[in-house]
Amino acid sequence: MVAGIKGMFLANKRTDNQVKTYITYNRGRDWRLLQAPSKDLRGNSIHCVLPYCSLHLHLHVSANPYTSGNIASRDSAPGIIVASGSIGAELTTSNVSVFITSDAGNTWRQIFDEEYAVLYLDQGGALVAIRHTPLPIRHLWLSFDEGRQWNKYSFTNTPLFVDGVLGEPGEETLIMTIFGHVSHRSEWQLVKIDFRSIFNRRCIEADYQTWHLHNQGEPCLMGVKRIYRKLKPTSRCVMGKTYSVTMTSAPCDCTEADFECDYGFERRTDGKCTPAFWFHPSSMSRSCTTGMTFLNSTGYRKVVSNNCTAGVSAEYTARRQQCPIQAPKGLHLVTSEGSLTAVLGTNVTFLVFLEEGDGARTSITLDFGDGHALTYSNVSSLEDGIKHIYKAVGIYRVTATGENSLGSETAMLYLHVTCQLEYIHLSAPFVAVRNKEVNLTAVLWPSQVGTVTYIWWIGNNTEPVITLEGSVAYTFSREGINTVTVQVSAGNTILQDRKTIAVHEYFRSHLLAFSSNLDEHNPDIAEWRLDVSRVIKNSLIQATGVREDQLLVTVLPGLPTAAEFFLLPDKQITEGKPEKSSAHLDQLSELLLSALNQNLVQFTLRPGVQVTVYAAHLSAAPLVDTSENHSGSAMLMLLSVVVVGLAVFVIYKFKRKIPGLNVYAQMQNEKEQEMSPANPTVATPSSQRDLVHSLEILDTELNSRPIGKHQFQYFLSFISHHRVHVLFRDCTVRFVMCFSVKWSSQQDN
Repeated sequence: MVAGIKGMFLANKRTDNQVKTYITYNRGRDWRLLQAPSKDLRGNSIHCVLPYCSLHLHLHVSANPYTSGNIASRDSAPGIIVASGSIGAELTTSNVSVFITSDAGNTWRQIFDEEYAVLYLDQGGALVAIRHTPLPIRHLWLSFDEGRQWNKYSFTNTPLFVDGVLGEPGEETLIMTIFGHVSHRSEWQLVKIDFRSIFNRRCIEADYQTWHLHNQGEPCLMGVKRIYRKLKPTSRCVMGKTYSVTMTSAPCDCTEADFECDYGFERRTDGKCTPAFWFHPSSMSRSCTTGMTFLNSTGYRKVVSNNCTAGVSAEYTARRQQCPIQAPKGLHLVTSEGSLTAVLGTNVTFLVFLEEGDGARTSITLDFGDGHALTYSNVSSLEDGIKHIYKAVGIYRVTATGENSLGSETAMLYLHVTCQLEYIHLSAPFVAVRNKEVNLTAVLWPSQVGTVTYIWWIGNNTEPVITLEGSVAYTFSREGINTVTVQVSAGNTILQDRKTIAVHEYFRSHLLAFSSNLDEHNPDIAEWRLDVSRVIKNSLIQATGVREDQLLVTVLPGLPTAAEFFLLPDKQITEGKPEKSSAHLDQLSELLLSALNQNLVQFTLRPGVQVTVYAAHLSAAPLVDTSENHSGSAMLMLLSVVVVGLAVFVIYKFKRKIPGLNVYAQMQNEKEQEMSPANPTVATPSSQRDLVHSLEILDTELNSRPIGKHQFQYFLSFISHHRVHVLFRDCTVRFVMCFSVKWSSQQDN
């Protein structure tokens, strides 16, 4: 801002990587480049043609009162501006000179070809210049005619490193102080200079003249003509502290130059103001009520502080008009945060805007998409927004409908309501068969969190598999250990889980069950399952002698507690021989199942808690056998169970005795000991008398019922309820080998 001239500014603007200086006289409504001086300091002509060449100024104003900046102007000396700069296509830091204007920037003169600090004395009646240099100096320059002529004066006999210059007490006096030092090791030296002795009289009225402020000949600036009273350049007198700037002004008729583009409008190359691409002029009447009036913009508004009158004022000033009657148009629906996501259970604020239409007579209905809707009588009642809380995760279509007697308008958005994802679990097989498809499933908690993206990193693949479903199928083509990592992205949360899968050509697996006391101590966390898996593995190795690298054990999540063991072939024995692998695994499987059936596998969970490990014979898949030739054996095993059950029923129904039949009920003892593998204890079977008594009860019950298909179901439930374990020896049915069947079910404690 230029001091002393209202509405006048100088500014540097970067255009095409070039910094150029511009000037305005109407608070930035119009800008133009500075016309360079026609001659240099030595009187040589300067050929500088606009807009390719102009004067550019350094506009750094010093905040230090003891030093001057690159530009200076004073309220007491309107129209006089001193600044450092350069002439050319752009502002540079080389070839810097000092320029002055006495007519508020219309014309400029070069006064020094080096940088100087310039001070105003006697309210601009005298100018003092001191050279900017790191070298010691002892001269200064003084001008009484607004910088047209400069006289050289010596202010000290010994050259001085000048640190600063200060006019005391201000620019209205003729006293100044220079402070510096003679050498870098000396103390500060203060030099006080009083220029009053140079003048021999005070200024009188004849020493002043009138000066008309103008912009390249245009006298009306900011709507007025301003005439200043200032000292003649030829007068050499003292104005003193009593002098004050005198200005007279007269209003001008308004012209297009007194108006700038209104809000929402921008100036085109031809100077006209037209609506910006984002602005709809009709929106100014959106809150207008029928029967009322509003100010309809013409696209222009008077420049701030402009005092013009009449002229084209009526043409460019906004006009008051009656509010139109129209159907709703341009209905907008957004959330207060501008987001399309929301957290479950939190307030969501919807904002409704209407660009056109009678807002006071347009009703708004907002359907939240979850079965709830609200209706408001007019738009003005929605200024604070509409709040709603969603109680379920999902994607909701929110619809706003504005309606009046002339029509309706609809707007909608799709809101994603999510909740915080807290935990994920990757469900994957512990061991997989090579070249056979396995399912990988990510389980989320809570299960419904909104829109979820799954990123799967499988094995050594460098690129992930991205899905919207929580399960993928994958086939491992190589044996070995493979790591599967799943990352789940829900909103701003990303969680992951990782599992290791052993891939082999052949293996055997079997489900394991435990004595019921283990469930009481199962916290169902991954760390506990991992620890117990190691203990079970050690117990199996101790009971059977199976090598550690051929046995894997994993405890499955959930209750009741269950586990699964996997038998891997010995590569040294079965390398390249599938038939040997199958036979070898069968031998190991029989060895482990025999130990489990004889209750030889036990461990101490903690002091006093003894846990027995069983083979889960009645599981849906009691033996996972990867070879095809053993699937018939499993079916034969199931069939034999059914046949034996029928035999028991027939035996006790008709009270027949068969030699060699040994029936007993096995009872389990629970002990409290520390978790470690332990030697199995011999279970004491219940007496045969108790079992026969139970079966006699069964016989009585069956005799009292009609013979039919429901008797067999009752028999099974009876045996399951009493946890009967039946062992058959010397079987009379025709099978290759004798076997044992264990019937058990969960009994209420």
